[in-house]
Amino acid sequence: MEILILGGTAWLGREIAAQAVARGHAVTCVARGESGAIADGATLVAADRRRLDAYDAVPARDWDAVFEVSWQPGFVKGALAAFGSRAKHWTYVSSGNAYEKYDTPGADETAVLRKPAETDVVEQELYGEAKVACELAAREVVGDRLVIARAGLIGGPGDGSDRAGAWVARAARAPEEPLLVPDTPELATSVIDVRDLAGWLLDNATEGRTGTFDTRGPLVPFGEWVELAREVGGHTGPVVPAPREWLVEQQVEQYMGPDSLAMWIVEPGYEGWSSRSGAAAEAAGLTHRPRREFMADVLAWERELGLDRERKAGLSAAKEKELIEALKA
Repeated sequence: MEILILGGTAWLGREIAAQAVARGHAVTCVARGESGAIADGATLVAADRRRLDAYDAVPARDWDAVFEVSWQPGFVKGALAAFGSRAKHWTYVSSGNAYEKYDTPGADETAVLRKPAETDVVEQELYGEAKVACELAAREVVGDRLVIARAGLIGGPGDGSDRAGAWVARAARAPEEPLLVPDTPELATSVIDVRDLAGWLLDNATEGRTGTFDTRGPLVPFGEWVELAREVGGHTGPVVPAPREWLVEQQVEQYMGPDSLAMWIVEPGYEGWSSRSGAAAEAAGLTHRPRREFMADVLAWERELGLDRERKAGLSAAKEKELIEALKA
């Protein structure tokens, strides 16, 4: 196939490109080229999507598949105007942030969406609204040639957010030291491997599959996730359970960000954040590699970066020690 990737130098886009090249497809990536190198075997068309002439250097041909990941409505609309009529299949990678509410475990693609952003350039705080606007633009132009993939938390080697690797990295960093764990073992976690997501998106384009799908990873109770992280990371020290109410009182950051309890969210109204249905995507062929394999690969990536580095998600050693001492007191 002739594949066009709008992006292709950042994480998911590069993974799609790499897998597409490995499958024998011809891949063209349109990007500024500032987020990193493109996949070996792909072709880069350097372009700034903010410019009116952004796509002038892109080959004027029909495309078997186009992949779009941007959340800026203006970028998405510009690409649709340039390539929408010449694309046999179009994939837009959206987000679970597109939904208006997250309070219902098991919710599916029929849940109410946010109101779409009204401007072409959007700030980060309107990320979900921007994704909705991009979805609507894609539907209007490519209609029944479209896949919308509303992604949940994406993890795996190359994850720049540090979220999905936080617990296994912590287990490996200080395997004999006490490990602070929220006492919420049944709380849902979900992370989809970037490699599984990219492969499935390519399968859709190859097979001509269309539709709207929530693409989340397997649902794993928080206690099982932590125990698997301890096994893979080699943690043998004591586990220190902390009540959720106490952690909230201590104003411990939830889910993401520096000094957070990564992937842990008990904020009211987020009961379904990590536990959407996902049944439609799995019925359409989405499969997930075993969680142990996923975690081992993530740990290898974490070791390359350095287990003692300053993290974007997960408790620092100093913060964890401070909380353990406060809990004992």
